[in-house]
Amino acid sequence: MRVLAAMSGGVDSAVAAARAVDAGHDVVGVHLALAKGAPTSGGRSRGCCTADDARDARRAADVLGVPFYVWDLSERFAAAVVDDFVAEYAAGRTPNPCVRCNQEIKFAALADRALALGFDAVATGHYARRVDGPGGPELHRAADAAKDQSYVLAVLTPQRLATALFPLGDAARKDDVRAEAAARGLALADKPDSADICFVPDGDTRAWLGARIPARPGAVLDAAGQVVGTHDGAAGHTIGQRRGLRLGVPAADGRPRYVLDVSVADNTVTVGSAGDLAVDRVEAERATWCGPAPAPGARLGAQLRAHGAELAATVEQVDADRLVVALAEPARGVAPGQLVALYDGTRVVGSATVRAASRTAVSA
Repeated sequence: MRVLAAMSGGVDSAVAAARAVDAGHDVVGVHLALAKGAPTSGGRSRGCCTADDARDARRAADVLGVPFYVWDLSERFAAAVVDDFVAEYAAGRTPNPCVRCNQEIKFAALADRALALGFDAVATGHYARRVDGPGGPELHRAADAAKDQSYVLAVLTPQRLATALFPLGDAARKDDVRAEAAARGLALADKPDSADICFVPDGDTRAWLGARIPARPGAVLDAAGQVVGTHDGAAGHTIGQRRGLRLGVPAADGRPRYVLDVSVADNTVTVGSAGDLAVDRVEAERATWCGPAPAPGARLGAQLRAHGAELAATVEQVDADRLVVALAEPARGVAPGQLVALYDGTRVVGSATVRAASRTAVSA
């Protein structure tokens, strides 16, 4: 099978490519240039877009003895991921750019080009498993629960899964992958893991957004509607946020306060206690199913963050585009724009984008 291995310049994608070679596939490596004029990393790996990353990927391909190319997808990435990220925050939502990148770049733009060039599949360094089930390809959690990345892949349809390979899905531990890289002579065996948001070079997302979303000073309110502080713009805040709030009036109980609501329409941010964050019902839209859609009443697991715990949930409503789930236990800090992924055991059922979450009065 002809396999295009996406090589970010990190240890995971390099070992994934190596395993594809070991499996007997005809492998070609490709590095995606996702940022124009990519800087060097300065010894720190914040993502997969620097010039150093491209060189590391090329060196790994040389060690593996596979052809290597760099594909410039920076314009598509800017429009589909970066611009979308800014627009979502400007609308008061909290997007996950890794989900968007997988959906629009790695398993769309990249995969489509690979198939057009005669490749049979795209291999990536994601920690997830593709299983050929009785009804077609299935997406499952990785063997290493600590590194599982099935959540950010839960937007993949069966058609996309059919041409995806995840060679690291059965890896027991990340340390084993690093040891394997070292044994193969890959110089990046000890390279640090990348940051979640590769296009925010210093990791200061709020400052990065502030340079792109016009400042609109407004009021910070408590749950009773009283002004307790000010902000430079509602956009850029996210539900569950604790740090960076400029509160001039302390809480009556002296405890920390968190963002409960972001209203771009009236330019306000509402804060309250940790207990006020609790929700037990999540409404979501733009559903994507990795196989058949679940039926109302189905009892599944729900994950609301990339590194969050799986919660017991019951499907209340479902149709082609909308999903409503009830959580058995309250969750905190669920923000519009985030992804809710559903699981049946280790199998990913599908996902949808959170539109709203109902709050429940619980103690902090």
